[in-house]
Amino acid sequence: MSASAGPRPAPTPARQPEATVPESAAPTTSPQPGAAPGLSASAGPCPEASPQPEAASRRGVALASGAEAASAPHPQAPVPQLEAAAPESAAPTPPQREAAPQPPAPPGRRPEAAPAHQPAASPTPQPQAAPARTPEHRQEPAPRRRAPQSRTSRPRISQLVTGAVQDALDAHAGDLRAAIAELQRRAIPDAMALLDATRIGARYDIVGHPPLPDILRKKSAQGADEVWEARPHWTRQDPPATAGDVTALDINGAYLSALKTHLPLGALEYSTGNVHSRRRAGIHLITPPEWDHHPCLPNPLGNREEPGPVWVTEPTLRLLQRLATPQYGPLCEAPVIHESFTSGATEQLFEKFRQALRDAREKAIADDDEVTLEYVKSMYSKFVSTMGESNYNRALYRPDWMHIIRSQAFVNLWLKAHKAHTAGLTVMRVMGTDELHIAGDWRQVFTEGRGVSQVKVKDVYAATDTSHR
Repeated sequence: MSASAGPRPAPTPARQPEATVPESAAPTTSPQPGAAPGLSASAGPCPEASPQPEAASRRGVALASGAEAASAPHPQAPVPQLEAAAPESAAPTPPQREAAPQPPAPPGRRPEAAPAHQPAASPTPQPQAAPARTPEHRQEPAPRRRAPQSRTSRPRISQLVTGAVQDALDAHAGDLRAAIAELQRRAIPDAMALLDATRIGARYDIVGHPPLPDILRKKSAQGADEVWEARPHWTRQDPPATAGDVTALDINGAYLSALKTHLPLGALEYSTGNVHSRRRAGIHLITPPEWDHHPCLPNPLGNREEPGPVWVTEPTLRLLQRLATPQYGPLCEAPVIHESFTSGATEQLFEKFRQALRDAREKAIADDDEVTLEYVKSMYSKFVSTMGESNYNRALYRPDWMHIIRSQAFVNLWLKAHKAHTAGLTVMRVMGTDELHIAGDWRQVFTEGRGVSQVKVKDVYAATDTSHR
């Protein structure tokens, strides 16, 4: 028995009477003067003693060896005899609580070694706590991104426009002209507040002040940078063969529709070579192709007189590339790219902002609300014109965005002229961002109305009237 239980302390005769202590005296038994150190500490709530000491001692040997196998950081630690008197029901599988307390150290060992036993019991509760943390971290972000946007953000965004209009009317006692003047003065900060509201939960952040290349910096206070926006200014030289009227059409919300375009997200990166990526956008130095259709269609590069390479924006480059495909004839050769300043791009950067202004505009038209209509128009037009280098909007300094959005408006106008030309109409004039003059039944091609996808009549004049040239 002594061989299986490890080295026992020297005063062995002192333990014999304790193993045969009667049941009534077991809880109050105190260690004899020669007992091993730590015996009284483990005698705590002592289990019931067996009336047969021999059988109890055999079971105690089995229990002591089982406890040693479960928690034995020190295989040579002695097992006290009082632990041998465990109940018979606990003999096959000792409880986990009895295995947790550390056995008393022999006299030669230092008591500070007891904390080394703690890691043996600590791994058991840790796996139980880990699964409880993982679902919490996975469940938190889901409601933050998805739930508020569809139910709460839409009404709040629309209230930004209607609330500002109502406040202006209340401040001026219902005077429409005074309310419109005030709303036009605060259109820029209000547009930025609306932009921030529509960007909540968006995938991309707006980089308002990135480093810019020198081609986007003005050469003087009143001068311009090196980017060509391809603004059209074209008039047909020969009148139509048949006499008739020419209708001047106005394109509704030209800048509002142009907000849907490919915009670079971050700082522009320089590259060289005739390579173009559809996933990037920016400014490109190209050699433009020759244009042989000037008598009937304006040059997509605009009214440019200087030959040679020119810095153009992303919409202009993509239009020239489209016109070089068989779908359009081709009408010209593909442009040659020499240098580029581009960044990763998206077409959805201002999409919610555009939709909020479009919805407010349509509601104002339906309600015959002149104040809201003028207010919305001032917001998107001043937003585009001041996002470059302007003292009126210091929150954004993106001249590349300003050039790209303006060029997109010119591209949209050119595509409408091409649509009328392919439908058999005579294009007489293409001017600015929203002016298209057509001879013929234009209603077979375009829809008249005040929506952003419609056109309205601006003027009607005779084809022989030269004052409109």
